[in-house]
Amino acid sequence: MSKIKSPYAKASADKAPNDESSQAEAQNLDNFESKYLRALADYQNLSRQHLKDKQDFARYANEGLLQDFIPVYDYLKMSLAHAETGSQWLEGVKHVLNQFKKALEDNGVTEIVTQGVAFDHATMEAVSNEETDEEAKDGLVAKELKSGYSLNGKVIIPARVTVYKLKI
Repeated sequence: MSKIKSPYAKASADKAPNDESSQAEAQNLDNFESKYLRALADYQNLSRQHLKDKQDFARYANEGLLQDFIPVYDYLKMSLAHAETGSQWLEGVKHVLNQFKKALEDNGVTEIVTQGVAFDHATMEAVSNEETDEEAKDGLVAKELKSGYSLNGKVIIPARVTVYKLKI
């Protein structure tokens, strides 16, 4: 059997075996390998971030449009609160309001719950305080002045509320 020699084999055979040069060569290879692995990790992180950015863009693309429709929904709710009960017109407006609410929910908009919960600065805006003698009510929402909304978990309109404050 004849041995097939690599063109690189002659060059390495010409050199006398040297421990220093082989160690330097091994160190150089390790250096290149670590740089390659870092570059690969950076590329994978960049790919993941790009995918996340695209998903976020798709989730929140309608935010501006929805912010234009939400005040209309709020005014419809207010009109029902001040309407006389028992008329057919009122029942029709209630039906339209329910459809409007379902359309908003189908697009990822949810109303922020404020009644009976503790004040949350991330989702609510405290407009005023209402004094109370009950220690259990301290820090709870007294009343909602304007509804707040979130789009896919992101607050787009904070709720405006009055918060109970303990009398001193």
